Amino acid sequence: MKDMKWKILSSEYLYKANWFTIRKDRCVTPENKIVDPYYVYEFPTWAAAVALTEDNKVVMVRQYRHALGETMFELPGGCVDDTDASWQDGIARELLEETGYSFSEYEYLGRISANPSTNDNLMHMFLAKGGKKITGQHLDENEEIEVYLFTIDELKQMLADNKILQAMHVTCIYYAFVKLGILQP
Repeated sequence: MKDMKWKILSSEYLYKANWFTIRKDRCVTPENKIVDPYYVYEFPTWAAAVALTEDNKVVMVRQYRHALGETMFELPGGCVDDTDASWQDGIARELLEETGYSFSEYEYLGRISANPSTNDNLMHMFLAKGGKKITGQHLDENEEIEVYLFTIDELKQMLADNKILQAMHVTCIYYAFVKLGILQP
């Protein structure tokens, strides 16, 4: 297979913030074609989990998502912080903060990209098991999150009814269902 990787000739930051940065690159392809400008959206690394309680209930969150103007069900998760030692530590922290649940076991399910043509980050997917409610939520100042527990069958029905709109979370659920033997790859 041929090398298709572009070389960055120059970069300019157009906007920088904690959760979103826009970069304009000038690139050259292996065939010496200049691509200018090419815009890249820089985001932190994300993590999400299909989180199962000790009695096999799925921990889900419900929150308002302003870009779509909708309140929706999602998997717990969020940004992996610089202070997190690993992606697993990041998802464990997010689960505890958002839901108050702590988990005894984590299985890494892989990584996915929301949009590799523009976004530079990845989301790392986990299956968390053995969840126990040990504390209340510790939310960021702009977060308002409700916690719900669903059976696996109820989660399947939510998928069938198109009730989970976050595409990366649907993908995480797929990989978790494969790992649990609910679906065949």
